[in-house]
Amino acid sequence: MKALSKVTRSIKPAEVEKNWHLIDAEGLVLGRLAVIVANVLRGKHKPSFTPHVDCGDHVVVINADKVRLTGNKLKQKTYYKHTGYAGGIKAVTADKILDGRFPERVLEKAVERMIPRGPLGRAQMRALHLYAGTEHPHGGTQPQPLDVASRNRKNKVGA
Repeated sequence: MKALSKVTRSIKPAEVEKNWHLIDAEGLVLGRLAVIVANVLRGKHKPSFTPHVDCGDHVVVINADKVRLTGNKLKQKTYYKHTGYAGGIKAVTADKILDGRFPERVLEKAVERMIPRGPLGRAQMRALHLYAGTEHPHGGTQPQPLDVASRNRKNKVGA
């Protein structure tokens, strides 16, 4: 029997096995869903997690336009962008984005802000596939459904 090693083994990029997960975001709370998606994209759910290697999985999220925001966030949460010109800051609320042309960008921004910045974070974000409807073109990869509804509820006392 091999003795226990006192060295943490780092996985190499060639040893990474990427799986595909499917999440139905209908009725799920935005921030709680974003945490779960970000952890799967980074690979923190795997025992072989290595912080400096892209060891995360691909995540396909359908019904991204049907995420739920709690409290007054739908009207009060503001997203800012700058045009590049002096005084060119623009603000838009979350309900305008969800009613607009690309409603999945609310979830994309939430996940993007939980991923590390830099080349590794950009590579991990490329594994995120968001769709506003129920259809997606990744059926050939056979993504496995990921149950996030059970992890998405608040822990209530007595429940």
